[in-house]
Amino acid sequence: MLELSVVIPTYNRLSRLEQVLTSLEMQTYPIDNWQVLVVSDGSTDGTNEYLHALDKPYDLHYIYQPNQGVAAARNNGIAHSEGRIILFIDDDVVPSPQLLAEHMRYHEHFGGNAVVIGPMLNPLDYKMSPWVRWEQDRLARQYHEMNTRRWEPTARQFYTGNTSLARIHLVESGGFDTQFKRAEDVELAYRLSAQGVRFLFNPQAIGHHYAARDFQSWMATAYAYGRNDVVFACQKGQDWLLGTIFEEFYTRHPLIRGLIKVCLDRPFWSSVTELTLTEIVKAGTRWDLSKLSNLACSGLFNLRYYQGVADGLSGREIFIAGTLRGATTYGTVK
Repeated sequence: MLELSVVIPTYNRLSRLEQVLTSLEMQTYPIDNWQVLVVSDGSTDGTNEYLHALDKPYDLHYIYQPNQGVAAARNNGIAHSEGRIILFIDDDVVPSPQLLAEHMRYHEHFGGNAVVIGPMLNPLDYKMSPWVRWEQDRLARQYHEMNTRRWEPTARQFYTGNTSLARIHLVESGGFDTQFKRAEDVELAYRLSAQGVRFLFNPQAIGHHYAARDFQSWMATAYAYGRNDVVFACQKGQDWLLGTIFEEFYTRHPLIRGLIKVCLDRPFWSSVTELTLTEIVKAGTRWDLSKLSNLACSGLFNLRYYQGVADGLSGREIFIAGTLRGATTYGTVK
């Protein structure tokens, strides 16, 4: 059995995928110990033709499937893999030369139950949209907290843009749940956690994230995360998650908490607030006021996320009641 299989799902990102596959040629990990499986999820931009004709020095396998979503693509890659360890890389995460070696170093040191999470850092040669930059800044904070041992990584940091684990755990867990188009990686991680795995952060397993997402997709993602968190809590056995959602509400900026309480299930006020915050993001970007732009992005993301939570709970009343219970943790009941 090979030591490592690298699984890369892709959909219509040919130019970035080329960069990812080229960077894999520069890996310091011995080339005979790993393979790469690229799963094209119904790509229509020339990706399939490019992969069919591709010749690389490493063991490369190309798999095509009709468009089914990233969860199904990763499962397909797992099914065709031969490695003892599976490393997931996204098609917009360009690996540093030591990425594979660093993942394997942690697995060799910490044993078969290790789940290794590597950082997805901002490339120096790439300009991001303000909402994507905000999202990347939040990731960077998590990396700092884990790297300084302020807190240990958990299932909630299992981002499959750059993470690895033993193949046996994926097989025994049943793999990714294809009903989820967002947060499918975290849902799997909750099940993996129940198997007794240990989540570890390796700051040296660096990938450079050329993240690109249009504004509407970003907003839709925030809402989907909220809805899915309720599904995970109420239908997938993660009962603790609702309490955590309610408690974490009181870690948000007081202004954002106020906006959420005003706007939930009130389409007019939600629309006005979102339009206003969107204009603030544009103005902050135009005048290079990053703090103002970031605050507006935080407001937009949280409005959509908590609307998703409220809709999952069938309305604002249940959500507000839950936040009042969570507020007792912080002594901030109002």
